[in-house]
Amino acid sequence: MATIEECRSALDKLSDSMQRAEGDVRDAAALDRSVSCHITDLDVTFAGRMRGGRIEVHDTVPGPPPGKAEIRLAMTGDDLVALVGGELSFAKAWGSGRVKLHAGVRDLLQLRKLL
Repeated sequence: MATIEECRSALDKLSDSMQRAEGDVRDAAALDRSVSCHITDLDVTFAGRMRGGRIEVHDTVPGPPPGKAEIRLAMTGDDLVALVGGELSFAKAWGSGRVKLHAGVRDLLQLRKLL
């Protein structure tokens, strides 16, 4: 099982990748939205903001997200690490229910370019 530190490192790696993106992917990464990522097996939530092509984590809190972020993800720590490491396809993980993504329709349309 992935640790909190490994999950935080995976989010940092994802943020770095987003910042280096180009074209449509860079446009999608440039959204300015509140974001939360609930790691279900650790029962911890990383909360912050997606802005300027980066994910800025401001808080790590126990339990589910304390508020309703505009973009909300939920998954196990192992799945987060595997997604960022390229070992797990987001589409397959989302389609099978291993990853849950909640966002407005407009944001989902933009985010699909990232995923």
